Amino acid sequence: MTDQPLVIFTPSGKRGRVPAGTTVLDAARRLGVDLDSVCGGRGICSKCQVAPQTGRFAKHGVTVDAGALSARNAVEARYDAKRGLAEGRRLGCQAQVLADAVIDVPQESQVHRQVVRKSASARPVTMDPATRLRLVLVPEPDMHEPSGDFERLAAALADQWFEKEVSAPLPVLARLQAALRKGNWQVTVAIHRPREGAPARILDIWPGFFEGPLYGLAIDLGSTTLAAHLCDLATGEVVASSGLMNPQIRFGEDLMSRVSYAMMHETGAAEMTAAVRGAMAELAQAVTAEAKVEPAHVVEAVIVCNPVMHHLLLGIDPSELGQAPFALATSGALHLGAAEIGLAGINLSAQAYLLPCIAGHVGADAAAVALSEAPDKRDTLTLVVDVGTNAEILLGNRRRVLACSSPTGPAFEGAQISAGQRAAPGAIERVRIDPETKEPRFRVIGCELWSDDPGFEAAVAGTGVTGICGSGIIEAVAEMRMAGLMDASGLIGGPEQTGSPRCEPDGRTHAYLLHDASASGGARIRVTQGDIRAIQLAKSALYAGARLLMDELGTDSVDRVVLAGAFGAHISPLHATVLGMIPDAPLEAVTSAGNAAGHGARIALCSRAARAEIEATVGRITKVETAIEPRFQEHFVAANAIPHATAPFARLRAAHPLPELTFNAAGGDGGGGRRRRRGQRATSTGP
Repeated sequence: MTDQPLVIFTPSGKRGRVPAGTTVLDAARRLGVDLDSVCGGRGICSKCQVAPQTGRFAKHGVTVDAGALSARNAVEARYDAKRGLAEGRRLGCQAQVLADAVIDVPQESQVHRQVVRKSASARPVTMDPATRLRLVLVPEPDMHEPSGDFERLAAALADQWFEKEVSAPLPVLARLQAALRKGNWQVTVAIHRPREGAPARILDIWPGFFEGPLYGLAIDLGSTTLAAHLCDLATGEVVASSGLMNPQIRFGEDLMSRVSYAMMHETGAAEMTAAVRGAMAELAQAVTAEAKVEPAHVVEAVIVCNPVMHHLLLGIDPSELGQAPFALATSGALHLGAAEIGLAGINLSAQAYLLPCIAGHVGADAAAVALSEAPDKRDTLTLVVDVGTNAEILLGNRRRVLACSSPTGPAFEGAQISAGQRAAPGAIERVRIDPETKEPRFRVIGCELWSDDPGFEAAVAGTGVTGICGSGIIEAVAEMRMAGLMDASGLIGGPEQTGSPRCEPDGRTHAYLLHDASASGGARIRVTQGDIRAIQLAKSALYAGARLLMDELGTDSVDRVVLAGAFGAHISPLHATVLGMIPDAPLEAVTSAGNAAGHGARIALCSRAARAEIEATVGRITKVETAIEPRFQEHFVAANAIPHATAPFARLRAAHPLPELTFNAAGGDGGGGRRRRRGQRATSTGP
């Protein structure tokens, strides 16, 4: 043995010599090793568990014997008796280094462990939350050295945890003295430090040792729907999720309608601010109740939203966003008290972080998508489309990333559709149409059976078939095109033209009967010509935005397409391509990311490094303004056809040939007749 044994930590590989008798926790801190601790070395929290190794380590040039660390002491024995200590594990705050040692730090003992993953293929995210728990031993007051309890707490934090420049809000100061005395001068504090080097703030205080956990909210404020995920700040795990319709819809379904409402009504902006703040508080209450979490233990929130929602949440009039040059009041990331933006139902001192906005109509939600999908970290040219009432589109790779927004409207979410509804039990979400018989089959939310499966009627008896949601209308329109029920212009054929009595007269046009339960008092669900038109307008705006970005990069193709958004995970790549929502790409290269904005919010909630990363990334993204770009209108008009008037969609047609047919625009005479304009014929070629 020597007075300076060598300590090697794995898997980091960090090594160094420390005085004999140094605890493993202190050795880790000296060498910059990522070893967690909440209790500060008092043997209470067990976060600093390590696994010492023995034997010959040729790679490191050392031999470690069983006496490299001190024997288990009374603190470890007590912890083992009460809570259990796995075989081979030691408490790093108690075990002392006596000789050369190799010590493994398991993943669960690492402060910055990589645990947040969206799926098996998603990149891991290193946990580095802005709020942490610290157990502090505070000196008792001394008449000979008078100082306030808070000042002694701050000095103890600096001495024991190197936490300097600490402040506390009034609610914490009001409870400080009682907590100190009840805890016998030992307290646990929740310390919030938004970034390295920034001043810290005590958000809450508990007498004695408080083990947690602490929680945070990742909130996505969309134009149509709001979603919140309650996350454990130690593990990144989502413990509860909830969503609801945006109550601002009553002021206007799309963003520009809400801007107009604010411009035309003196109290309009304030009304919409109150509505969204109330809904956000309702979401917070819902997720804490679902997870049975004490609201005071929710100490952080990360919020993403489009620029109009961003301003309304902050209480800023969005009128400037309704006219060129679409100026934002502020575009940078914001650190605020949650109470400042009306986020009730959580800790009174909770902090909120809003991601930066990219530009006037490309907001913090697009930044969150960029954080989640990281096109700037790929060599392949990636198109990311966040499908919603206002679509955000990103295109790029390591060299350059472009962004734009496109006003798709609410049709993709089931609004403006004759039988449309939000995604809820009973809503049609999947559709298939036999190209020979023209007969449909479908699935509804809440039931795994198809409508032609035995037992379907009994399975949906509780909800019935109530309408059609966004993914359902997308598949229905695409299936009608593939089955020859609708031509490339979007016109639905009559019964004689299509050979299907389901193509019913509907005024001067036709509608396709998808489901009829009227005989039993249920719904009669049709896809009308108006529905087709609403989908055409929405998908044309989406495609035109993507095409505009491709023009800027001088390309006619992309390597990869990612469909994001509230129902991005439910959109079929084939049907999205047949519809012409996205540029032609290999179907295997079209993937769904689900709520990528919400996942980006979760990443930012769990990682301060990710916040710094996206703030830097946003500064490098080039915004393309569709509202003033003349080529946008050209692309929009060409994209009205299904899939497109001029783009060949060669990959799609090679794998899935589409019927080449034209229905007579004048044929809708209410009786399904075949009256045609002179020189026009209805022709049909099967797939």
